[in-house]
Amino acid sequence: MWIVNILFLLFLVPWLLFLVRFILYKTALIFVLRKWVNWIDDRVHVHQYLKVAELNENGQDNQFYKRVSLYVNSLPSVEDSNYTNLFSGKKSNDIILLLDDNQVIQDEFLGARVSWINKVERFGGVCNRSFLLRIKKKDKRRTLRPYLQHIHTVSDDIEQRRRELKLFINNGSSENPVNGRWRSVPFTHPSTFETIAMDADLKNKVKSDLENFVKSQNYYQKMGRAWKRNYLLYGPSGTGKSSFIGAMANFLNYDVYDVDLSRVANDTDLKLLLLQTTSRSLIVIEDLDRLVNKNLTTITLSGLLNFMDGIVNSCSGDEKIMVFTMNSKEQVDPAMLRPGRIDVHIHFPFCDFNSFKSLANNYLGLKEHKLFPQVEEIFHSGATMSPAAIGELMIANRSSPSRALKSVITALQSNGNEGKSAGKGKRLSDSASSPSLLPLPPLAPSHAEETGGANWKDSVPGAKEVRKLYGLLRLKSCKSPNSFDHDSDMIER
Repeated sequence: MWIVNILFLLFLVPWLLFLVRFILYKTALIFVLRKWVNWIDDRVHVHQYLKVAELNENGQDNQFYKRVSLYVNSLPSVEDSNYTNLFSGKKSNDIILLLDDNQVIQDEFLGARVSWINKVERFGGVCNRSFLLRIKKKDKRRTLRPYLQHIHTVSDDIEQRRRELKLFINNGSSENPVNGRWRSVPFTHPSTFETIAMDADLKNKVKSDLENFVKSQNYYQKMGRAWKRNYLLYGPSGTGKSSFIGAMANFLNYDVYDVDLSRVANDTDLKLLLLQTTSRSLIVIEDLDRLVNKNLTTITLSGLLNFMDGIVNSCSGDEKIMVFTMNSKEQVDPAMLRPGRIDVHIHFPFCDFNSFKSLANNYLGLKEHKLFPQVEEIFHSGATMSPAAIGELMIANRSSPSRALKSVITALQSNGNEGKSAGKGKRLSDSASSPSLLPLPPLAPSHAEETGGANWKDSVPGAKEVRKLYGLLRLKSCKSPNSFDHDSDMIER
């Protein structure tokens, strides 16, 4: 009989424990128990209170109060307070939780339990706000300074994520704008590193490089260098350089300053523009090779080099990234590209098959398709197009993925045939004994033809064949996707 009683107890006790646990977690009893435990703990230990007032002794805003407010209202324990205010955020689907007046919430740091009180006092219509930090004296020496630094770090991160990115565009020096040389609009570029068509390894290298830069303030200060980094993006038009800049800005949550050199008066004006940029920003100059080679700007080479790494650059604020784009770096002065002025070189080639698959996934939602092998074969044959051109074909035919792929195949085949024809023209010219032996036909009718004189076709032996050869030579060949213009890899440091 006693064996039956023991078995019954062994069966009953777990069920009783489960029932008690269920009741505690499904009712307010668990919160009551926690409150009692904390009450006993508070009576055993000695606490110290630290007050963070909204206004300082001069009646000005206390910046640390703003940081504490951001931090406290980001704690998960805000949801457990008796009263919490709900507000809509900047986006329609965002909900922000804010601690109500005189509410207490808990936080833990390095094993120490602290509490915050959102204290509000009203005297004759005057409202004094503050946050009251309660901490055990035995934990104060060990945790207080690291905890305050932790608040700074977390609040900076929250503020950076919440703020609205802006695109700044410089005014002309003669416009004399009231609010400075920069005017801004919201930066809403949708590009991200997930949506751009780029080699996966290269993309990871770039993201890692940017993450290391953001975390390297102490390292740069230790080396005695300005906390800045310069990128060069080069490649043909339509290969995604501008989209890459948008992805960088969204990844770092940095503002973008788009410098229009054609609206800059001189070297000094360019320095003044740089001094008016803020930290945590991308400073962008696009098509730099075209502006320099075609003399479309009044900026001298010396002024441009000083803009890239001169003394004003070093004194214009920290945590900045400069980005320069070019179609080709062959015709640019090597002084612009030396280490220190350009830290990272990234080549943007025409589309290859891997880039094509990324585009198909982004534009059409296709990871695989029966036409992919045919597309891959065409790419291997040497045909190629810019990612922008392929993207436009996919957008135009997005309602039918198969039709979109067929349009891309047709365009690739057409480009491939043109490239082969151009290649044949070049080989014919190589096999000729000397181009100067036969006179090339004029692009316009000669004076003899206009006056009814002897026709050059009749007077020059073999002129018809030379004219055909000349036409082939003028065909523009298609660049191979594998003909990257780099030293060892697509990203260079």
